[in-house]
Amino acid sequence: MKSVLVIGMGRFGRHLAVKMQELGNDVMIIDKNPEIVEMFSAKFTDAHIADCTNEGVIRSLGVKHFDLCFVTIGEDFQSSLVIASLLKKLSAKYVVAKANQDIQAELLKQIGADEIIYPEKEMAEKLAIRHNANNIFDYIPLTSDYSIYEIPVHKDWIGKSISAIDVRKKHEINIVAVKTGNSLSPMPGSDYEFVKDDHLIVIGKSSDVFKITSKS
Repeated sequence: MKSVLVIGMGRFGRHLAVKMQELGNDVMIIDKNPEIVEMFSAKFTDAHIADCTNEGVIRSLGVKHFDLCFVTIGEDFQSSLVIASLLKKLSAKYVVAKANQDIQAELLKQIGADEIIYPEKEMAEKLAIRHNANNIFDYIPLTSDYSIYEIPVHKDWIGKSISAIDVRKKHEINIVAVKTGNSLSPMPGSDYEFVKDDHLIVIGKSSDVFKITSKS
């Protein structure tokens, strides 16, 4: 279990805080809007109304004792920058800050934020990848070249084993798991035979994956 501070309960902050708590973490939420805090006070026992651009507020939280501090302010980037700066000044262990533009990310990095997230940008890129090619069920970027994809089994592979198809050599992708219904089988053996409706979790370059999915 980790101790987590979420500052800013906009849409993204709300989803983040709820999920972190569902995962068993100890979550404190803060927003300067009383109505928002009141809305979530029943779900989060540690909910506070405060303006975290005030150094005294940040100091009173004892931020160095949190494992993670998230700054998820929506539209007010100046406040986000001030809060992230105060968190680092007061020895927060790890600060994750939300940005909407590259220039915002650069400024957050300069004041010491440990990690920058672009929720809107990342969602847009993920959506574009999914709808750019046929049969992409999910997509997780790893590097500029490689990503993880969830794709349907190629129709010509059904009834054949991984070794018989020689996926890695012929198609330049690696199969890391096979999903059948609600069952996930990680690292399938070379003798695994594909069945209809299998979903494959693969790692590869987009160009190589798209070649396969365009023929599925």
